[in-house]
Amino acid sequence: MRRFDLDAAILFSDILVVPQAMGLSLDFKDGEGPVLETVDSLEDVKRLRVSVDGSELPRVWETVGLLKSNLPRHVTLIGFCGAPWTVASYMIEGGSSDRRRALAVAEANPEWFTLLLDKVTQLSIAYLLGQIKAGAETIQIFDSWAGDIPAHLQERLVSVPIAKIVAGVRTVYPGFPVIVFARGVGNCHGAIALATGANAVGVEENASLRDVLAGLAGNLAVQGNLAPGVLLRSADGLESAVRDVLVGVPRARHIFNLGHGVVPQTDPSMVERLVREVRKFDEAVLC
Repeated sequence: MRRFDLDAAILFSDILVVPQAMGLSLDFKDGEGPVLETVDSLEDVKRLRVSVDGSELPRVWETVGLLKSNLPRHVTLIGFCGAPWTVASYMIEGGSSDRRRALAVAEANPEWFTLLLDKVTQLSIAYLLGQIKAGAETIQIFDSWAGDIPAHLQERLVSVPIAKIVAGVRTVYPGFPVIVFARGVGNCHGAIALATGANAVGVEENASLRDVLAGLAGNLAVQGNLAPGVLLRSADGLESAVRDVLVGVPRARHIFNLGHGVVPQTDPSMVERLVREVRKFDEAVLC
């Protein structure tokens, strides 16, 4: 397994693709970002459309296929979907928020919320199966807001829905490799990997890759976890921070990545510099 290589291409489809495919309207407002139509009742959730074959998503799969057909043969394409909790929280809140309302609903667990999670899970399986059929060779399930979940709800809201997605994918593609990123769960990454059947777990920037890896079976890997803000520093600061991440875990069990997404003000040249630093480090190790 390579630490990091531009020979691995990652497809990051938007988390809001699934809500749109289910029939919710989406708008973008200046200074506010995406504004999604919300759901807050059993009637709302029953109106959401979900087909077994994911027929609402052909344009996404077409895009994946076009991308794959234009990649060199040695380049790996990684598919993506948002985890049910994160997707459902956007559908309840209508956009970026502190997620207080979504958390209150999750705690109360009304019938409509349970049905919402089930519908998001069903369509997410179809969404990923279509990406795999179109050429994705690995998938990542991304739970951006898992860290908001109190411990007593973590299994129901994070592990169980993600495990259902993984099982649904592997029913059609047995043994298919899966990366799970439950951002913010700290020392629970290992438990989530075990519960979901993941092959690798993403780790946020303020958690220890070494500590997470120590709790994982020997055939599992970690992904991460350079702080995105490091890309806003000087070149010397970037080099030092990259090295700190690289020396912490074995090369064979590490997928180098950021701890979360690239911030908008990042200079693309710093991303290029990042790639060079990782490759330079690995070349020195292998010599």
